[in-house]
Amino acid sequence: MASPRIEAPHPRRSFLSDFILGSQDGLVNVLGILLGLSAAHSDIRIILIATLAALGAESISMGAVAYTSTLARRRLYLSEVDREKREMLELPEIEREEVRDVLAGWGLTGADLEDLLDRICRYPRVMLEFMMAFELRLAPVDEHEARHSAAIVGAATGVGSFVPLIPFLDPALSVTQAAITAVILSGLALFTIGWYEARTTVGSVWASGIRMLVIGLGAGFAGFLIGHFLGGTGI
Repeated sequence: MASPRIEAPHPRRSFLSDFILGSQDGLVNVLGILLGLSAAHSDIRIILIATLAALGAESISMGAVAYTSTLARRRLYLSEVDREKREMLELPEIEREEVRDVLAGWGLTGADLEDLLDRICRYPRVMLEFMMAFELRLAPVDEHEARHSAAIVGAATGVGSFVPLIPFLDPALSVTQAAITAVILSGLALFTIGWYEARTTVGSVWASGIRMLVIGLGAGFAGFLIGHFLGGTGI
């Protein structure tokens, strides 16, 4: 029996999800760290060193997580392919009934159902891919996707992390001024990410942008509160 064709997801769809994951995570985490440190310390050198260290670690970590999680999805898909192949050989009638159940769930009945059922089960490769997609609801993962995902997520995390850091690199700004400017820049960036998501997929660009803005700044504000509390306790 021929193996199913393993294709990568549509490049645009894969890029979008990886880009949003990395950029949002990097921006929100670094903003939270910056606001927390700004509330606890006035030494901008300490703030920059700690944040740059977090930026580097976050980018590498997110890239690694993207790689391992994507690789795990591919291994799961391939293991399910092997299991389905065995069941098609050893339990053909049961597998045929499973195809019938899927078709019946779509509303097919009578001769139409039986005709399509025969057509699908006549070709092992068609039947296998049908079961993977519509019974197990698993999508194929290309062998190169893990590396591509890691590169995109890692790079997007680095870019997103750098956005709230920009004001702190301006020596003319105080820590408080830099923190306020970071919130404004991050808010604009988060809204743009949400806007881009809606423009690329479906939904209201305003609703998507505002949702991303509220989630991101909410997490950043949590970092500010923690830093403010710890700074007040003298830790």
